[in-house]
Amino acid sequence: MQGVEHDIAIIGAGPVGLSFAIALAGQGISTLLVERQPAEVLAEPAFDGREIALTHHSRALLEALGAWTRIPANAVSPLREARVLNGTASYALTFDTGSEGAEALGYLVSNHLIRRALHQVARERSEITILAGTGVDRVSTTGESARLVLSDGQEVTARLAVAADTRFSRSRQQLGIGVSTLDFNRSMLVCRMAHEAPHGHVATEWFDYGQTIALLPVNGNASSVVITRSHQEIGRLKTLPQPEFEAEMARSLARRNLGPLRLVSTRHAYPLVATYARRFMARRFAVIGDAAVGMHPVTAHGFNLGLRGAESLAREILSAHRRGRDIAAPDVLGRYEAAHRLATGPLYAGTNALARLYAEEGPAARILRHAVLRAGGVLTPFRKAVASMLMDKGTNAA
Repeated sequence: MQGVEHDIAIIGAGPVGLSFAIALAGQGISTLLVERQPAEVLAEPAFDGREIALTHHSRALLEALGAWTRIPANAVSPLREARVLNGTASYALTFDTGSEGAEALGYLVSNHLIRRALHQVARERSEITILAGTGVDRVSTTGESARLVLSDGQEVTARLAVAADTRFSRSRQQLGIGVSTLDFNRSMLVCRMAHEAPHGHVATEWFDYGQTIALLPVNGNASSVVITRSHQEIGRLKTLPQPEFEAEMARSLARRNLGPLRLVSTRHAYPLVATYARRFMARRFAVIGDAAVGMHPVTAHGFNLGLRGAESLAREILSAHRRGRDIAAPDVLGRYEAAHRLATGPLYAGTNALARLYAEEGPAARILRHAVLRAGGVLTPFRKAVASMLMDKGTNAA
């Protein structure tokens, strides 16, 4: 088939790819989003269990993109406090807004609602074309253009190709970009459960022995439950009959004093594998979102970093475009890479160290975990710094 020309071809129409395309709209730059999922799934994505803890900066970005008002107000749950517990100890390391003057540390929103809102905005932008129901088989670049061969036989050319697909991106591999991978040999199960006791909009991360449990408060007397166990255990939990699953969750969460528990959603399982691309750019090619950095969910920052990356790359491209420069010039992509490495590298390393520490079950690790929590509790500057990081009130909108 004859090639279709665009300024930018984006591989993946998930929330990061959509955000990136919208950030460029209205500036005379044409973008094509290529997505394997069919159009009807993009328009009405199903609940996938993932609750996104949006920072203040991410909320501001969604507002600037026109997506925030398309998310139902009653589906946004403010996160007013976060607590971290270790094993059977009663002590909890607590983070709140303190003197920040904000109503919440962040905002919990279901991933599928964010995707739907961004898709609605993208469909209304004349410079954005969404090609659904087909994937990208091959990507190659020359000094002048990027070329995509799609699974339906169509060929696409663009001045720049951007991978915004997954942490296991094939296009990233085809462009010769390696990736550092850390497999935690565990999976997580996510679902919503209703309970009798109010949660007070407090999130709890509990590093128990043999499992990690996070309770994320959603509106009403319900919480998103995130359980990390071995692959085998998560597979068993996912297929347990509902009464048996509820009974096991009641036993696992007995110390949280939530009262009777009732499963009110589908259950979803995801393997825990962290990835970090060794480069975020190649000739006329860049990676954003999970294709750049795939975070362990323990710090709930993966989605926020994805939005930051899309914002950063869009900012560099728009700056070059306004000056009449090549939007895929090495220095343009290089500035994005440098900025995104600075934003993601330390947090990625710190998150992995934390996740590995709390995955250890030996006596020494248990003592060290308890000591870390106690030390954090008495160091007021530390608590303030972590709370500030969780909130991320930066305003560098593209």
